[in-house]
Amino acid sequence: QAQLVESGGGLVQPGESLRLSCAASGFSFRSYRMYWYRQAPGKERELVASISNTGDMRNYAEDVKGRFTISRDNAFNALYLQMNSLKPEDTAVYYCVCLSLGSWGQGTQVTVSS
Repeated sequence: QAQLVESGGGLVQPGESLRLSCAASGFSFRSYRMYWYRQAPGKERELVASISNTGDMRNYAEDVKGRFTISRDNAFNALYLQMNSLKPEDTAVYYCVCLSLGSWGQGTQVTVSS
């Protein structure tokens, strides 16, 4: 029912930037807190950032603070993750998530070359 579709991943060099997008449908997007998770090869999934339903009360993992910015546009049912100063350790599949509904996107690959 609920659908989340990520886009914007790709291959970049260290220090470059990417902006990930997530298009949400099939539920009342503006009513839910949203999350970005990532999973690197051989590692568990980790929480990257979260944002309240209104767009205030944003939270970040320690290793991305100051580099990543989570945002949303409720008028367009869209979630974003701006990633600056990318590092090789940011390489992972990134997922858009609504934990309350147990809904995950298909993921988008971010690769930062060494």
